[in-house]
Amino acid sequence: MKTPPLVFAIFAATLLFSSGASADEVTVAVAANFTAPMQKIAPDFEKETGHRIVASYGATGKFHAQIRNGAPFEILLSADEETPKKLVKEGSAVAGSRFTYATGKLVLWSPRPDVVDGAGDVLRRGQFEHLALANPKLAPYGAAALETMQALAVHDALQAKFVTAENISQAQQFVASGNAQLGFVALSQVWKDGRIEGSAWIVPANLYQPIRQDAVILERGREKPAAEALMKYLKSEKARAVIKSYGYDL
Repeated sequence: MKTPPLVFAIFAATLLFSSGASADEVTVAVAANFTAPMQKIAPDFEKETGHRIVASYGATGKFHAQIRNGAPFEILLSADEETPKKLVKEGSAVAGSRFTYATGKLVLWSPRPDVVDGAGDVLRRGQFEHLALANPKLAPYGAAALETMQALAVHDALQAKFVTAENISQAQQFVASGNAQLGFVALSQVWKDGRIEGSAWIVPANLYQPIRQDAVILERGREKPAAEALMKYLKSEKARAVIKSYGYDL
């Protein structure tokens, strides 16, 4: 049975319209620690949905200030839960859209195999020149590093050795380049194929406040199909498997 030409034309036009309408892009501010997982998630999301991700990576505190000043982001993938809460209260984010997409882990790390011991005693010995950490005023992982050192009663003794980075990516670069012998970074940055290269101490979770990383739709992304699709995708089993593979808890 042949399809009537008029029906076929209407169907084709509808398909073309829906295809064009569904293809969109979403601008996302991504916490620096989540760079690698996001770079793996993005192409899969784009392939499955047809939407395109335009991502910027940096410190959560900086993103907060930029969003308040009108930066054209539609979603924030924060390194904490407080910043998305603030944005909702301030009227810059959509109430009810916030959820925890990952829980981060703090690591004391060196690319050299003989620097960091498995109990973090290297901090008490203090036999190193520089210790890298992200700016605690801008980056939740930096704040967690301070909490850890205060809990261990080594903060005051080590403060003169601090090399403070703008964000957690820069902190990791300081250590990787040798500008600091060791530093506090996110586990996701140094977790490769189920192991950590170099030497590391995964900081016990009871030494710092949980790093619950929340996603939220910003006002510019309200009712945008691409923004809603990405938030839904981050909750999918496929995305969660990627997130878990980088050492995050879910």
